[in-house]
Amino acid sequence: MHKMDERILGVDRVVFEACGAFEGLCFEPARYFPALLERAYFRRRGDAEEDPSFKQIIPYALLSHGGRVLHYVRGASSGEQRLAAKGSIGIGGHVNLSDFASERIDETTYHNGVKREVAEELVLAGGYRESIRAILNDDSTPVGQVHLGVVHWFELESDLVRANESEITLLEFLTPEELRARRDRLETWSQICCDGLARLAGSALS
Repeated sequence: MHKMDERILGVDRVVFEACGAFEGLCFEPARYFPALLERAYFRRRGDAEEDPSFKQIIPYALLSHGGRVLHYVRGASSGEQRLAAKGSIGIGGHVNLSDFASERIDETTYHNGVKREVAEELVLAGGYRESIRAILNDDSTPVGQVHLGVVHWFELESDLVRANESEITLLEFLTPEELRARRDRLETWSQICCDGLARLAGSALS
């Protein structure tokens, strides 16, 4: 199946706006996540990519170990060409129909998508603790206008991490100071997360 024929999870923009539209990070995910999931549905990706009236729900996972955050560069073969060659601190992608797990779309379906996306892109040597820390919206770019991020924080037991896909290149763990020095080379969502890193991390980077 061509990637544009995949059926991906999202929600009508009006649902997001009814919860309270914002730009950047919102650190009240409980105010949005259940309501968005309740009204979410699957739609053909090719139809959604150019339609700002529909927000594709994207799990966006930041991975940390020992006070540092995983950084990588998207290679030229990246599935999202609008982000190719950009630095990133977020691992994620679409929740799709293969993640559908029950009679209705629920948190199990969503978290199946989170686990699948991380496993597709990375190989982790150990376990991790994970939680949702924020919702991310950025309508300043064409990519952002059709996506809505759910920001996850993964605290890894080990820093032994390797890429599982060719577009994930130059993996390394960086300190917050090192990330700030590279901010201008990051994709927009990663810039937003970099600016909010202290609140996203909680005590993990202290």
